[in-house]
Amino acid sequence: MLGLILFSVFGDNSELSENRLIIFYTIWNFVPKNLFEQFRRIANFYFLIIFLVQLMIDTPTSPVTSGLPLIFVITVTAIKQGYEDWLRHNADNEVNGAPVFVVRSGSLVQTRSKNIRVGDIVRVAKDETFPADLVLLSSDRADGTCHITTASLDGETNLKVCVCTHAHLESLQAVVECQQPEADLYSTIHLSLCLFCVCSCVRPLGPENLLLRGARLKNTKEIFGVAVYTGMESKMALNYKCKSQKRSAVEKSMNTFLIIYLGILLFEAILSTILKYAWQAEDKWDEPFYNQKTEQERNSSPILKFISDFLAFLVLYNFIIPISLYVTVEMQKFLGSFFIGWDLDLYHEESDEKAQVNTSDLNEELGQVEYVFTDKTGTLTENEMQFRECSINGTKYREVNGKLIGEELLFLKAVSLCHTVQISYDQPDCLVGGGDPFSHVNGFSSNHMEYYASSPDEKALVEAAKSEVPFCSLRYKLLHVLEFDADRRRMSVILQTPSGNTMLLRSVFLVNGLRTLVVACRHFSPEEYIEVDRRLNSARTALQQREERLQEAFSYIEKDLQLLGATGVEDKLQDKVQETIEALRLAGIKVWVLTGDKHETAVSVSLSCGHFHRTMNILELLQQRGECVILLLTYVHHKNIVIKEDHVIQHGLVVDGASLSLALREHEKLFMEVCKNCSAVLCCRMAPLQKAKVVRLLKTSPEKPITLAIGDGANDVSMIQEAHVGIGIMGKEGRQAVRNSDYAIARFKFLAKLLLVHGHFYYIRIATLVQYFFYKNVCFITPQFLYQFFCLFSQQTLYDSVYLTLYNICFTSLPILVYSLFEQLVHPHVLQNKPGLYRDISKNALLSFRPFLYWTLLGFSHAFVFFFGSYILMGEDTTLMGNGQMFGNWTFGTLIFTVMVITVTLKLALETHFWTWMNHFVTWGSIAFYFIFSLFYGGIIWPFLHTQDMYFVFVQLLSSGSAWFAIIIIVITCLFPDVVKKVFYRHLQPTSTEKSQVTDELMGGSESGGRI
Repeated sequence: MLGLILFSVFGDNSELSENRLIIFYTIWNFVPKNLFEQFRRIANFYFLIIFLVQLMIDTPTSPVTSGLPLIFVITVTAIKQGYEDWLRHNADNEVNGAPVFVVRSGSLVQTRSKNIRVGDIVRVAKDETFPADLVLLSSDRADGTCHITTASLDGETNLKVCVCTHAHLESLQAVVECQQPEADLYSTIHLSLCLFCVCSCVRPLGPENLLLRGARLKNTKEIFGVAVYTGMESKMALNYKCKSQKRSAVEKSMNTFLIIYLGILLFEAILSTILKYAWQAEDKWDEPFYNQKTEQERNSSPILKFISDFLAFLVLYNFIIPISLYVTVEMQKFLGSFFIGWDLDLYHEESDEKAQVNTSDLNEELGQVEYVFTDKTGTLTENEMQFRECSINGTKYREVNGKLIGEELLFLKAVSLCHTVQISYDQPDCLVGGGDPFSHVNGFSSNHMEYYASSPDEKALVEAAKSEVPFCSLRYKLLHVLEFDADRRRMSVILQTPSGNTMLLRSVFLVNGLRTLVVACRHFSPEEYIEVDRRLNSARTALQQREERLQEAFSYIEKDLQLLGATGVEDKLQDKVQETIEALRLAGIKVWVLTGDKHETAVSVSLSCGHFHRTMNILELLQQRGECVILLLTYVHHKNIVIKEDHVIQHGLVVDGASLSLALREHEKLFMEVCKNCSAVLCCRMAPLQKAKVVRLLKTSPEKPITLAIGDGANDVSMIQEAHVGIGIMGKEGRQAVRNSDYAIARFKFLAKLLLVHGHFYYIRIATLVQYFFYKNVCFITPQFLYQFFCLFSQQTLYDSVYLTLYNICFTSLPILVYSLFEQLVHPHVLQNKPGLYRDISKNALLSFRPFLYWTLLGFSHAFVFFFGSYILMGEDTTLMGNGQMFGNWTFGTLIFTVMVITVTLKLALETHFWTWMNHFVTWGSIAFYFIFSLFYGGIIWPFLHTQDMYFVFVQLLSSGSAWFAIIIIVITCLFPDVVKKVFYRHLQPTSTEKSQVTDELMGGSESGGRI
């Protein structure tokens, strides 16, 4: 029973953090916070103002025309965002509510993770994750150590050894002093443990004593640790980036267009108000005999009347900015997101995982990516090492069906013995108390063993040697381990053989295509070993210059070696990683690899996956301090010289976390110049927050490129949240990356189709949707503006109020919605086989100023043709019927409206390349619905309507042959120039996409199945 524990914790914090992760919304702040986020959109704020104006003054249209659509958009968006955040809330609850065991009142009690406080002693069992940053107090292993894996923090899957500070908890009375929490995973921590058990003593604590939240306990039954950092103060939480609302480039373009159209609206309203008062300067127009003013109108303030008229014109013309655009965009994004989940090419059969959409707001952003930031471990690789080949006594051997032919026993024994691999059996108590693991050998098959290693290479080699070395019950005594370090790039063990001889086995790490290991040995005489043992013990117990003395001892020992051979281990890549990276490169997308792994490992994987090429000039910026500036300048100068001499040479950059921090702190612009001129960039030894800083650096650069981050672990969450688009890989490092991502896929290879096909389609669909919506509303409201010149700016509407309401909701909404869901300019296979087509839509090409100007001028020109064409063809002297009845105001407006509905619908038909039965149905069905609705609406006297202005108007219009003639002539006049333009440009200046369309049609691609 743990009844004598007295534990206090002191730090610089005045308050101790609770062990809880915080989400974006809560039940209390959802409504105000969500409304604030939504009314940050210019369109929503604009329609709110229009709605309030309609409530306050007498306007030509009802407040319902603006209020109901606004409420609908706000409600739908709030429900969608609330549902997405609710899913994240549930995911956080799984973490916050996970059961843990803590020591309370001298005994173990079960509680929830969120209830852990600083100073609590926590018990963690094998394969469990640490719920907070703990100082290791005791372990069930005899040597007082435990093994952990930090894959979810830094991406490294190898085992790390941690050392306990006190073996006997029953008698522990201590105080821990700790520094302020820091986000850097690799920084030196400053902790101390003051013990009061027998005598007061202070023990300094280092990284080997700290168990970080998110890491996992391996090869150890259980440990006890004291919580020093909890909740949002743990290193894992400090490396999280606060989630913010992401907005796509298309939405930003929509806001820009909205401001321009708002300017047009204000111009038209101000001009109409000024012309109204200029016209009414004459008494006969100011107060005609048929429209006498009331006494109140005569005495009203001219300024207030001017403002009232201006607001009335503003409301009259406000349909130039349709709120239905935002309703349609929301529906298109929501419905279109299902295509990603339904795509069988993005389904991974082995894991039974399909693509997942967490945020549908960014679908079109997939078609605008310029930089991809990817993690290495678990994203590019499978998190598995595979033995590939070896060289023994100069003879090269390759693995064939898991067997080697003609191997040398001494070499394989060296591989089997020179390592720090730990063995775990299925039976949990196999190694408890320092028991002999080999006592179970006769009772176990090798299949019951599980290896845990501090290096993934060691694990792969031991597993390979296990299948090759003949079984024999030889015992070797481990005398010394000469640990691996980055300077020596080697590790050695000194063993005593069963015959009593002493030998040194050495492994040297090399950097090549494969992860290469050179194996050598040296035999010691008894006298030599006594000297070796003396040097090692003297160096390891030195109080001063310990590192230097150890290096001298290692150098003395590791010489005069006999070369045994070499091995080649491959960090197994995921399927089609190299092809995917090459496709992205052809699409104009630059790939950066950001990893927490070591330099050698990262470079090896970059070479094997095609991120770096053998012919590429690799620039390295590693372990730099003050000379960082000179080195960067040298790189830039060297690059400029080489590029001038040979434009074919490509450059790659390798930088580690420490050098990156220095470069960004002192020479950010110079560093960015180097990076942008490199074809590929590799950043190694990166903390999670550093990954996010690199993404932010590119995202906020003057060019403002669209960035995408992809990873599979908790260490990638900050990067995923920082990028414009975040993608989680459903890998082996938990689901935190998937939960915090915008999209989730099972394998890296699916990224190619996600961007090159889905991203391409989503972008062209929504870009056309946005441009078309503004076009058809310019067509809609400009005749209303022109009509004011013919009615003395009396604010008389040209269209009936029902037509005003239904134009965007019913008559013209479905064709563009279906187009935005199904349109395909080229076949998906063509987009995948020709990644260069992605460049045609890059940098927001379809929503740049030139296409915007084309659609806007097209809308104004069509509107002028609608109005003046109808005015000329059906003017004052044209009779509707043989009895001499003349055209009236509503008939004239209905004629314009009819021509407009037909023209804008056929214009979209001209833009459609991929026709389905649904396109035909909604295109011709919308026109037919307009005619049928108008006949019923005008052919019946509706008792609930205040006026019957449209009674029999549409029937009389259709009974006139001259009206049909006018409709046909005006529609042809509007669309014929557009057809001529398309034919002219398609034959004389075809784009790459149009060329591919011709090729696709010639090969029968348009008739083949499988389209999205």
